[in-house]
Amino acid sequence: MKKAKTIGSFGAIFGVAAVLFGSHAGGGFATGNQETQYYVQFGWTAPITAILAMVLLTVTLREAIVMYNNYDCKNYKELFKHLWDPYPKLEILWEIYYYLMVIIAVGAVIAGAAAVFQTMGVPYIVSIIIGLVLLILTVYGAVVVSSAAGVMSIIIMICCLAIFLTGISMRTGEIGRIISAREVWGGSSIKPFILIFTYAGFQSVVIPSLAAASRELLKNEKQATAAMALSFLMNAVALCLAVTMLLGWFKEFSAAGQMTLPTLFVAKHTGSPAIAVAYQISLFLCLISTGVTCIFGLVNRFEEHEKLTFLKTRQKRRVFTAAMIIIVAVFISSTGLTNIVKFGYGYCGYLGIFVIVIPFLTIGVYKNRKFKREHPDHKWYGQRVLDGEEVE
Repeated sequence: MKKAKTIGSFGAIFGVAAVLFGSHAGGGFATGNQETQYYVQFGWTAPITAILAMVLLTVTLREAIVMYNNYDCKNYKELFKHLWDPYPKLEILWEIYYYLMVIIAVGAVIAGAAAVFQTMGVPYIVSIIIGLVLLILTVYGAVVVSSAAGVMSIIIMICCLAIFLTGISMRTGEIGRIISAREVWGGSSIKPFILIFTYAGFQSVVIPSLAAASRELLKNEKQATAAMALSFLMNAVALCLAVTMLLGWFKEFSAAGQMTLPTLFVAKHTGSPAIAVAYQISLFLCLISTGVTCIFGLVNRFEEHEKLTFLKTRQKRRVFTAAMIIIVAVFISSTGLTNIVKFGYGYCGYLGIFVIVIPFLTIGVYKNRKFKREHPDHKWYGQRVLDGEEVE
C-alpha cells in the first residue's frame, strides 16, 4: 500500500484499465485465432460486434469493481457471496467457471506460444519458460501485476498499431468492398451477435485480478467508471483494428490453411522486417500479460487458504498455487490453440453469460445503487488508506 499511495489518480486508473487490457490481449488475441473465430469468419459485422462485446464487458466489470469495493471484499469469493445473497451458496457457480477458465486461458497462452515458436524453428521448451515468467510475476502482488500490465499494455498497443495499420493499408480496397457489400459468411447473420455475450462471458475471467487491483489503487466509484471507460477505449480500438485487418486478409489466410495463426500470416506477407519484429514482441507480451492477470486472481484467492497453511509464508503459498496452475495448463495446451479457443473459451463463455454478465447487469446494478443510497459516506479501502485511517 505504500507503493499504491505514491501512484497518482491517472496512474491508478490506467493501472486498473491495463489489467483488463492485459488479460484480453492474450494468446488468442495476438495470434488472431480468437478474432477470426468470434468475429471475422462471419463477415462485415466483425468490427461492429467487436465494439459491442467490449461495451458489454466493461459495463459488467464496472459493476463488479463497485460491488467489490462497496462491501470491502478481500477476494472474489466474498464478492460473489454478496452478489448472490441471500443465496450465497450459488457462489459455487463462479468457482466452477473460474477454475476452468484460468486453466484454459493459461493453456491457451502456452499453446499459442508453442504454435508460433514452432513456425520459427524455436523448440517447445520456450513456451515452458513463459510459464516460469508467469510464476515469477504473479507472486509479488497486485501493484506489481498492475504495473507490469501497464508497461506491457503500452508496448503491445504500439506494436499492434504498427501491425494492424500496415495490414489494413494493404487491403483497404478489399475491406471497403466487404463492408459496402455487407458480405455475410459462416451461414448465419444472427450468430455473431449471440457471440458478443459469449465473448464477454469468457473475458470476465479477469474479475478477480481486476477487483484485487482496484481495491488497492482506486479511491471511489468515479475512478472505477473512468478505469473501465479507458479500458473500453484501449480494448475496443485494438480489437476493432485487429478484426478489420483480418477481414481484409481472410480469404488469403483461410485459403492458405492459416486459420490458427492468421496474424502471423499477415505479418509475414507485409514484406516489412520491422512488422515481423513488432509481431514477435507483441505476441510475447500478450502471452505474458494474459497469463499473469489470470493466474494472479486465483493466487490471490488461495494465498490465505487454511489448507495451504503448511506453507508458512504468503510468498510460498503464492508460488505453490501458481506452479500448480501452470503444470495443469501445460497439459491442456497439448490439445492445440484452436480447440482451446473454440471449445474451451466457447463453453466457458456460455456459462459466464449466466454466472457473471446477466447477474451483474441486473442484481449487481440493483445492489450497487441500493448500497449507494444507504451508505452515502462509505469510503473505499484505497481512500481510507490515502486518508491515513485505520484499515484491516
